[in-house]
Amino acid sequence: MPKVIFDKRNVLVTGGAGFIGSHLCDELVKECKVICLDNFVTSSATNIEHLLPNPNFVFINHDVSEPLDLESLPELKKFKITFQGIQEIYHLACPTSPRHFTENCYATLLANSLGVKNALDFAVKYGAKFLHFSSSVVYGPKDLNGDMAKIKEDYLGRLDHLSKRACYDEGKRFAETMVNDYRQLFNVDTKIMRIFRTYGPRMLLNDDQMIPDFVNSALNNEDLTVLGDENFSSSFCYVTDAVDAAFKLMNSPLTGPINIGSDENVKVADVCRTIIEETGATNSKVVFKERTLFMTELPLPDIFQAKNELGWMPVVTLKNGLKKTIFDLQAKKQLRGLGYNGQ
Repeated sequence: MPKVIFDKRNVLVTGGAGFIGSHLCDELVKECKVICLDNFVTSSATNIEHLLPNPNFVFINHDVSEPLDLESLPELKKFKITFQGIQEIYHLACPTSPRHFTENCYATLLANSLGVKNALDFAVKYGAKFLHFSSSVVYGPKDLNGDMAKIKEDYLGRLDHLSKRACYDEGKRFAETMVNDYRQLFNVDTKIMRIFRTYGPRMLLNDDQMIPDFVNSALNNEDLTVLGDENFSSSFCYVTDAVDAAFKLMNSPLTGPINIGSDENVKVADVCRTIIEETGATNSKVVFKERTLFMTELPLPDIFQAKNELGWMPVVTLKNGLKKTIFDLQAKKQLRGLGYNGQ
């Protein structure tokens, strides 16, 4: 029997206190009742603290890899889940910290297996639409894929499933398999979006991620270190564009996978120079060092399908996105200087 929707849709966001997840919650809570599930492994309470007073937002501190009965939680009684169920699930929960990658290996394995299963089981139980946030890593690094200019969704990819970072890369591939099989086996409305490099406010400082590290160094008037050479390039999609794509995909008949990201190739050194200019870091310069495990050169996305079937394309320019990101990270540094310990 279809569930009765009393006033607003019930929406579950796993990993909702993370970088992208918190921006997703910001928009969803305007029209929905949002259940944000997170355990702060690589996310931050500061990303959602402004939402906590909102009666249409409830945060649950829980590891999605562990079983959970939503209907038994007293804080969710007001959402009447027993009668209304859950209408939509956005699944983002997975550790994503480059700096703490090794110590989070086991948690990553569980997130990409049991975590995905538990989230999908919610979709089966409540007949909810399910959107899985996958990653461009399923295609493998650029050096394994040759000189392909842009990767299409039907490209099978090349990965070393026994590499030191396979718990994330191969894990994302396995997660897509599970999402696709659940759609076929249980007739669940599942969708897959493959996110390419995304940046914006609320990224963690001191986490070995490109944009925050560059901004942090520039604000300290230190050199900006590119883990690669002068030709190291990438694409960068601003977070609100990625969130817009998620909403469009959730409300479309498409199942994916579908590439979401910028298809503009940009030299990382040029990004650094823009950050130096925007921050006024007159003493900073760009230096180059050997790449680390997590800093791989990824292929560019072919976003023809997103443009023509989803009606989506990135609209925030890199310069404007960097300005907003710099403003946010600068505020974080100032708060830390005042003794505030949030991320």
